[in-house]
Amino acid sequence: MSGGGRLLARHPLARFLLRRTAVAVLLAFGVTLVTFVLTNVVPGDPAAANLGQRAIGDPAVVDQFRKQHGLDQPLPAQYVTYLGHLFQGDLGESQQTHQPVLTDLATAVPATLELAGAAIAVSLVIGVALGVVAALRRDRLTDQLLRVVSLLGVSVPTFWLALLAFYVFFYQLGVAPGSGRLAPGMAPPPYVTGLHTIDAALAGQWPVFWSAAGHLVLPALVLTAYTVGLLTRFTRSAVLDVLGQDYVRAARAKGLPGRTVLLQYVLRAALVPVVTIAGLAFGALLSGTVLVESIFAWPGLGAYAYRSATTLDLPAVMGVGLVVGIVYLTVNLAVDVLYGVIDPRVRVQ
Repeated sequence: MSGGGRLLARHPLARFLLRRTAVAVLLAFGVTLVTFVLTNVVPGDPAAANLGQRAIGDPAVVDQFRKQHGLDQPLPAQYVTYLGHLFQGDLGESQQTHQPVLTDLATAVPATLELAGAAIAVSLVIGVALGVVAALRRDRLTDQLLRVVSLLGVSVPTFWLALLAFYVFFYQLGVAPGSGRLAPGMAPPPYVTGLHTIDAALAGQWPVFWSAAGHLVLPALVLTAYTVGLLTRFTRSAVLDVLGQDYVRAARAKGLPGRTVLLQYVLRAALVPVVTIAGLAFGALLSGTVLVESIFAWPGLGAYAYRSATTLDLPAVMGVGLVVGIVYLTVNLAVDVLYGVIDPRVRVQ
């Protein structure tokens, strides 16, 4: 057996991850096919959506537009051409911005990633902590209050909460900055990651950093409200399930400190379902922040997808669909890796 084969035989987790990576690559091809087909079968004519009223009445102009964007070819030929360009890193040209879709996404994706990353980080800290407290104080007043708060968090519409937060904290109280990612007239930091907070810190531009961080707080907290409620409820349920296991009772019977039992026995086992929910929530934040981004004028993936869909900008819509699909595949792969880190049984099986 070769060295690589022996390595995979000794490490079942490595073999599992190799299979998952191969499946993810195949699913990525499926994402391109589904995105392409659904984008091209929706009712509407891209030429009518992108050309003016006078131009749409000129058959020569319409034919030129369709030929320029490859819309005069059969769908199978268009898909093969799309794949060929995709392998070269070319997602096409946006019919609205007249820039490469990859250039537009290089600006929109980091903006959403910064917003969703801040929201999920805060949500994990608060949601897991509240869920553990609720489980340890089961059926007491603290548990009842936290269950009500978490229910409100998952029930309140995010767009309504965003409007309310913007009106109260910006318009009425003036304690939060306005819309956008930076203060008006402030230039973005040199592009490294596309995340203004990180790029400003790397460049040592601290006024830009604090402006970017300040603009990030309110929309991130709005997104956090729903995710905290979700994580609190799932963490409580997972911790309660683990607390009833025999090995937890055995650990307590041996006289181990309560903190040791909680951190090493209860919380570690309960984190497996919590990580699954957190991964799904993070993927949803990256792909579903269109209303919050619109309210706060945040130039992210959601706002870009909305503009592209309303104008039938097919290359941009397919680019967004591909990004969203890759996000979910990447998140699922990362969750699988965390399973092996958290639960030793995954590394053994």
